[in-house]
Parts: sequence; structure tokens; C-alpha cells
Amino acid sequence: MKRVKNIIITFGLALASVSCVSKLAYTEPELDLPETFKYTATADTASVANLEWRQFFSDPILQSLIEKGIKNNYDLQIALKQVASSQEKLKQAKYLQYPDVGFGVSAQISRPSKNSMNGQSLNLFLGQSHVEDYNAAFNLSWEADIWGKIKNQQEVSRMQYLQTYEATKAIQTQVVAAIAQGYYNLLMLDKQMQIAQSNLELSKNTLALTEKLWQSGDTTSLGVQQATAQKQSTELLITQLEQNIAIQENALSILVGENPGKISRTIEMSETSLPQEISAGLPAAMVSRRPDVRQQELVLLESNSVVGIAQANMYPSLKITANGGVNSFKIDNWFQIPASLFGSVLGGITQPIFQKRQLKTDLNVAKIQREKNVLAFRQSVLNAVGEVSDALVSNESLKVQEQKAAEQAATLKNGIKSAEMLYKGGMANYLEVITAQGNSLQAELNLASVKRQRLSSIVDLYRALGGGWK
Repeated sequence: MKRVKNIIITFGLALASVSCVSKLAYTEPELDLPETFKYTATADTASVANLEWRQFFSDPILQSLIEKGIKNNYDLQIALKQVASSQEKLKQAKYLQYPDVGFGVSAQISRPSKNSMNGQSLNLFLGQSHVEDYNAAFNLSWEADIWGKIKNQQEVSRMQYLQTYEATKAIQTQVVAAIAQGYYNLLMLDKQMQIAQSNLELSKNTLALTEKLWQSGDTTSLGVQQATAQKQSTELLITQLEQNIAIQENALSILVGENPGKISRTIEMSETSLPQEISAGLPAAMVSRRPDVRQQELVLLESNSVVGIAQANMYPSLKITANGGVNSFKIDNWFQIPASLFGSVLGGITQPIFQKRQLKTDLNVAKIQREKNVLAFRQSVLNAVGEVSDALVSNESLKVQEQKAAEQAATLKNGIKSAEMLYKGGMANYLEVITAQGNSLQAELNLASVKRQRLSSIVDLYRALGGGWK
């Protein structure tokens, strides 16, 4: 009796607090964030990531590729389908607070044994050996959301929907960055192809001059062989570049959701334009802007609601059931109103007492999962700060590298002219000319590569800061 009394008292308190209890309060985990990023170009609190991708990438061809990628990329389309699926579940969750209502129609014929009490009673009172029962009724079942369990279930559905939404934004940032990276890599390969073709003409001229000198007896056949090998090496490089260009075009085509094919472009890498002085903003603002970090925080919010559900499952629950309709043991007067009408209402309190420790285990597991998600959220923030820092370091370093590589390429290009003049005047041998040409070729190829890396570092920084989904 004492236990029953306690249950009744608990239920009374639950009803009194029904308007107050909803979900567990959420406290955002403390984050150890630096005040500013190192190597920032400016101290502005604004961030370049606030720019829409159309503002950040001004090249019309690149804009067209990104637009097609956002529209046709299959990874993005799959993510959007997942958003639509979660949206349907969210719509359904809004109805969890309403009662379940069903309608059923049934007909039953029972024939008991003639030697049974039921059989003899039927024959005595009804003059028949069977009994019929016809029923048509509405059934209603409703649980009062005393402890906020239903509100927490709705919150879980909302967090899951928002996670898919943030996941879609994260995929878009990756797609936008990948398309830009691929496009700049293609421009680099075009530049390297121009350099190789120009070097091939120099190699042909050197070979022609060496052959003339050999015919006049001013050099040996070894010089002709070395000049020929230099020309063949450049021709091999051109073939490799043609292969790499075709592969990069195919990769870009697939990224934008098209069959592998040619990618039209009308500008050179030197004509590309990206923001040079980039403001990274504040780390705290980056955390709230990055879709993947925001998604991980939503996972944490979901786990907080799951704890609330597990906790509510340990408390008493109030359920009300009702049914009503028409019932008759004869089909010909089944729907006679009001004689065939019936109805019933039942309300009950259920308090879990012994569930083999299942409810407590569920609650402890939910709390542990929430703690794991706190750690995962902090790790995602740390990773994000690290990615931004790496991109900033790379951008600053590549500025210097590009300047040094340009100076080296200019020096070695002038060295070719000097070597050719000395070679024609007999003051230098063929090896010096070939070496000068080879060194100049590598320096110009390296300069193109460094320029592409610089562009890539800017794109990486834009993505790392959370840009690209607007």
C-alpha cells in the first residue's frame, strides 16, 4: 500500500510540473580557443569566408563550373535527399504529442461444443449452435507528456534534420573547393605545357646548331647525341603533360556531374584573380560558421535530448485509452442507432519498478555517449583551428616561395641567352647550353607549380574558414 501511495503522490507532483518539465538544459562545452589566428594578414574581425562563392571566385568559367557542380554533383544530390528524408521525419515528429486514432471493423462467428456449458446455453436461450459478433469502432490511445519525453523525441528529430542540413553545406564547401583546386591545377598544366613547348623549340634550335658545328668539325657526335636527348626529354614531358591534362579534365567533369570530356578555358593562370590580403576573422566566429563543426555540435545536442528521454522512461507514465462504435450479435441490427452504440475510457498510471536494470543502464549509456560527443565536438573545433592555421602558414610561406621562384626562373632564362651566345662564339660547349636549357625548364615548371600551390592555399583557407556554402 505504501508503494501505491508513493506512486500516486509522484503522479500528482508530475501533473503539477507538466508545464515546467520539457528537456534538459544544454550548456555549451568550454572551448580552449586562441583569441586570434597566427599569420593573419589583417586584424579585422570580419572573415573572407562571409563572402559568397560567386564573390570570392571572379573567373566566369570557374563560376560556371561551380554552379554546375552544385546543381549536378551526385554527392550533393545524395545529401539533399537525406535532408528531404529527415525533413519528413521531422514533420512526423510534430504529431507525437497527439493521440493515436484507429478504426477497425470485425466480424466473428464462434461455434462452441454442444457438450460445453456455452454450447448448451446458446441452444437453450438463443435456439442456435453458434454466436455472431459484429463490431465497428474507433480506438484512441494517448500518453501525457509529463516528463518531456515526447518533447525530447521531437528535439532529437529536429537535431537530426539540422545535422543533415549542415552535412549538405559541408559537402558543398568541399565540392566548391575541389572544383576550384582542379580548375587551377588545369591552368597550371596548361602553363607547363606552354613552357615545355617553348623549351622544345629551343632544343630544336640547339640541335640544329650542334649538327652544323658537327658537320663543320667544330664539335663531336657526342654533342649531337646530347642535344637530341635533350629534345627527346622535352617531347616526353609534353606527352606526360597531355596525359595529365586529359585526366584532370575528366576529374573536373565528374565533379560537376558530367561525363568525362574537355573543359573549356580562355584564361591563363597568370590572369586568375583571388583575394590576396585575406582576413581570417576570429576563431570563435569560425567555429559557428563551419558546417562540420556545427554538425558535431548538433550531434551533442541530440545526445542531450536522448539523455532526457532515458531519464523520463524511469518515471511514471499516464496513458489514456478509449474506444467506441457500434456492436451487435446480429448483422441485421448492427448499425441500429443508438441501440448498438458502445464506448469505454480507461486511464492508468504505469511506474517501472524492476526492469532488470535496463532503464538505468540506458540512462548511463546515454550520459556516456553525451560525454563522448562533447569530446568529439572539442576535437572537431581543434581540427578546424588547425586547418585554418595550416592554410595561413602555407599562404604566407608560398608568397615568399613564389617570389623566389620567379627570380630564379628569370635568372636562368637569361642564362640560356648567355649560353647560346657563348656557344655560337665557341666560348662554351654544348653541355653548358643543354644544362642551361634544362635548368630553365625546371625553374619555370616549378614557378608554375608554386603559383598553383599559392592559389590552392587561398582556396584551402576559404574552405577551412567555413566559406563556400553560401
